[in-house]
Amino acid sequence: MAIGVFDSGIGGLTVYSSIIEKFESLDVYYLGDTARVPYGNKSEETICRYSLECANFLIEQFDISCLVVACNTASSFALNFLRSKVSIPVIGVVDPGAKQAAYFTKNKKIGVIGTIGTIKSNSYSKSIKNLDPSIEIYQNPAPLLVPLVEEGRINHKITKLALKEYIQPLVNKGVDTLVLGCTHYPVLKEEIHKLYPELILIDSSLAVLPEIEKCIDLSGGDTAKRLIFTTDRTEAFELLKQRIVGDIKSEKVDLKEFV
Repeated sequence: MAIGVFDSGIGGLTVYSSIIEKFESLDVYYLGDTARVPYGNKSEETICRYSLECANFLIEQFDISCLVVACNTASSFALNFLRSKVSIPVIGVVDPGAKQAAYFTKNKKIGVIGTIGTIKSNSYSKSIKNLDPSIEIYQNPAPLLVPLVEEGRINHKITKLALKEYIQPLVNKGVDTLVLGCTHYPVLKEEIHKLYPELILIDSSLAVLPEIEKCIDLSGGDTAKRLIFTTDRTEAFELLKQRIVGDIKSEKVDLKEFV
């Protein structure tokens, strides 16, 4: 039994980390499409094509039983496409996060921060509204947070200023729950909590775990495999990998044969 996880780049390592911690006996493989990041500025057709190539690599190489799309953009635009193309369960990060946000909000006012592409897609808003139309949703794109995370400026004063810039307008609207709508953002969860301790934070890297549990056999082998693959070697990836998951081996791969 194996789980495959892919992302457009680095941020999905937060999802990968949660999965390997939760499912200790299962093989878990990660692919970061670092050569073509970001997906957010690509067309829907291109996002779907890239996502299928990532999925095919994990399925063909490791015979995975469940695919986790640890990318908000791919979850917003390519999830149904992937489900029509592969024969295994496909889990995105948007719907699980929306479900937890709708469950935990007390005053039915939810804030969402994410990349420009994710916010423009309205994927979280649509998903939350499908669960409870009475919930008020306020969104704010937070484009500076991803590069700040990738540069390792987690505790930097610039990061704190950026967080206030993006989150304060949502707090002013009265939100009691904040969706971290990008898989980079859980790295900043502690800093956000320091600034806004009253907010309920929805972390998609944790929200996906119950959904995975529903569709896999939890029995595994004696030695669970942990492998990370990228389509390009970057210093930013290696630094963040070390911060999030430690010394797990990473390799570079070419996706051309998995089109």
